Amino acid sequence: MPLTTVNGVQIAYTDTGAPAGRPDAPTVVFGHGLLFGGWMFRPQVEALRDRYRCVTLDWRGQGGTPASREGYDMDTLTADAVALIEELGAAPVHYVGLSMGGFVGQRIAARHGHLLRSLTLLDTSADEEDPSRSGSYRLMAALYRVAGLTPVRGRVEALMFGPSFRSSPEGRAIADEWAARLRSCDRAGIRKAVLGVADRKPIRPEIPGITVPTLVAVGADDIATPPDKARRIAEAVPGARLEVIADCGHSSTLEQPDAVVRLLESFLGSVEGS
Repeated sequence: MPLTTVNGVQIAYTDTGAPAGRPDAPTVVFGHGLLFGGWMFRPQVEALRDRYRCVTLDWRGQGGTPASREGYDMDTLTADAVALIEELGAAPVHYVGLSMGGFVGQRIAARHGHLLRSLTLLDTSADEEDPSRSGSYRLMAALYRVAGLTPVRGRVEALMFGPSFRSSPEGRAIADEWAARLRSCDRAGIRKAVLGVADRKPIRPEIPGITVPTLVAVGADDIATPPDKARRIAEAVPGARLEVIADCGHSSTLEQPDAVVRLLESFLGSVEGS
């Protein structure tokens, strides 16, 4: 996975490049959820790369991006994403963000709308973290920093994946891959990333100013950012379209990859007029 330097730190990203015979194809940028990496969009990148240039990036301290001393707040991560989009010369792009990636996507759309063609928000929220959960996130982050994933894996998996997915052979295999990838990351960086989410400020006051076409989708069984959070976003963003994905938890791109691909193909196609 290549690394590039933006805002004084190294950021890992992938770039499929323009599809064969389509040098001017639009770019889709994917921003992942907390405790993942761009790999969580693997099914969507594979499905779309023949029509779009597909770029994934890993947030600070996660995936292939090294941990940094600071800069895990959502505004700094937004600046990282903006800098990468500009460095790649890809703007305006279709941005697809899941959970933490959606926190960033809303900030890009509200503050740097000229960089976007469209915005897709998956399993995310415009609000600050629920106070009843932010304390437990801090506790789990501290325990993870000291003892690693094993003591908290069950609790974290229940937030990341829906019940039917966790009980299926395919789901177990992906959960094991997720755990192995997470264990390869710097523990201190992961702790800071969790705190960045737990302590984030709301973006809700700004999202009525979003003007790009917006798709909001959420798993029906998502307990980390429940469907009511998605509805609140869709009600606030002018013209936003809301979709609820059946039999799906928080990690919709992995739990219901085909459903997410269909939504993206339909939505991006409508924006491009194809």
